[in-house]
Amino acid sequence: MLNASPDIRLQLSQAQSLFPTGLRQLPLTSVLVTNGDIDHVAGLLTLREMQPFTLFATQGIHDVLAQNPIFDALNASVVAREAIALEMPFELAPGLTATLFPVPGKVPLYLEGESVKTDMIGDQTVGVELKTDSQRAYYIPGCALLNDDLRTRLQGADLLFFDGTLWEDDEMVRAGLGQKTGKRMGHMSMNGPDGSIAAFVGLDIGRRVFVHMNNTNPVLRPDSSEKAQAETAGWTIGQDGMEISL
Repeated sequence: MLNASPDIRLQLSQAQSLFPTGLRQLPLTSVLVTNGDIDHVAGLLTLREMQPFTLFATQGIHDVLAQNPIFDALNASVVAREAIALEMPFELAPGLTATLFPVPGKVPLYLEGESVKTDMIGDQTVGVELKTDSQRAYYIPGCALLNDDLRTRLQGADLLFFDGTLWEDDEMVRAGLGQKTGKRMGHMSMNGPDGSIAAFVGLDIGRRVFVHMNNTNPVLRPDSSEKAQAETAGWTIGQDGMEISL
């Protein structure tokens, strides 16, 4: 499992392959967390019922979780913690190798200080490379900038799941739902000259899927012109229940 969102219970109930096999048993071997944002870690508390698995994250993210004693509800004798160094391949699941790499981002909102850097490079915000014997996929749910290093890494990928939080940088401000732009939150927006749709033009990637959409993003409306524009540009809008085989 890649990240553990607050609605993970609903996700599990809709994924037949993860239906319980016992009173407190799921066919779940590992959870990988890519940063400490609430929408990526809150679901871990739903998995606290003596469900054995390995929790993978960078040391920086493990440190963030360790600072909050509520995550001790994940019994350490049942849930193994494993710190993963950047750029070091490891087995995430049988037949699936993962490698963590830094992407431009920032610390979680609840750890922000007076000065905020939104395009930090380190182990607080990472992307995931997933490799089988013949395929290479990437999962990057949060990213502030497509820099040259990331562009080079993604070239030739078979599949990409990428940050699709907002359509326009200021859409939450215009909707009266917040005072922060996408850039301030550490996210590229889809549209515009600095957006991800434009930034990925010319990159050879087999399939591109937007994920992590905020509920203000108009691409979530099936009949919206924004959804049609993204699809015309070669992107798929991620949906609940979508299955892709590698």
